[in-house]
Amino acid sequence: MKKIFLKDIAEELNLSKTAVSLVLNNRGDENKISQDTQKRILDFAQKNNYRPNQMARGLSLGKSETIGLIVPNISDIFYARIAHHIERKAKEFGYNVVFSSSNENPTLEKELIYSMLNRQVDGLIIASTQKNKEEILKLKEADFPFVLIDRHYPDIKTNYVIVDNFGGAQNMTQHLLKNGRTKIGLISIKSELDAMQQRRLGYETALIAGGLKIDDQIIKELDPFEYQSTMKGAIKDMVKGPKGVDAIVFTTHYLAASGLRELRSLHIKVPNEVAMISFDELGAFDLVEPPITASKQPVDEIGNLAVGILVNDIEKKDLKIEHQRILKTQFLVRKSCGV
Repeated sequence: MKKIFLKDIAEELNLSKTAVSLVLNNRGDENKISQDTQKRILDFAQKNNYRPNQMARGLSLGKSETIGLIVPNISDIFYARIAHHIERKAKEFGYNVVFSSSNENPTLEKELIYSMLNRQVDGLIIASTQKNKEEILKLKEADFPFVLIDRHYPDIKTNYVIVDNFGGAQNMTQHLLKNGRTKIGLISIKSELDAMQQRRLGYETALIAGGLKIDDQIIKELDPFEYQSTMKGAIKDMVKGPKGVDAIVFTTHYLAASGLRELRSLHIKVPNEVAMISFDELGAFDLVEPPITASKQPVDEIGNLAVGILVNDIEKKDLKIEHQRILKTQFLVRKSCGV
């Protein structure tokens, strides 16, 4: 059976799309649409197995003073901290926040988007898997308020708040080079995410600028769901293998924490034998011995800006807010690099 849309019903019954939409959303009586017209619309919709477009439906139901937040993993300290700032800032504007995790699963992320729309949220903040381009385009075409955080779709013009992943990783690698490290490895995760690609590119750009060649043998990309079990092998290959690295760049805080654990288990002295540096910060990085040098992401600014941009769109305010922001990381130099 051919799928029918709201416009098809309107054309077939010679009615406006607005009238059809109001009836299908149970708002016919309040808008003084006759019982006969309502019956014609509902009977036709039922007979032709009409299924509503949830995005359009969400747009038509009015304001709920609720924002939906979709992140890969709410238990990850990075996203938990962002969520905290989003919730606090949203309350200042009079909004509640509904949280959910996609677990880096694009199918689940898609379902969560529609689930949020069914809950009649006024807008969405999404740290996307970057594998739901079609859904993002639908949101954009429906003029539904949303902001992408941490990850965005470079070829789609949307609202977003991200960090300078390239510049942060480049700065980290340059710091190691300035401190005399010449065999610098990289440990990242296997990922098509633009953020991870940019961090690797920043690392490689710094090496080339420093007169060094890219050596794929000292670049390890681990399975994001199995990194703890494979970290020991990756570290051992780097420090015990023929290449013998004298420094390691970790592209996430959780990789750095796992890597430090394995370096200790192999009795590798940090930073005397191997220096280490992390993209992003854990609260304990300044408490361990040695304290870990890191590029800290501005989670408070990410959360606050995302909410400000979103509310500006929801309420059609003119707050003079830039809708695309790339934020700088804060470089925290500590003893893990030998200084």
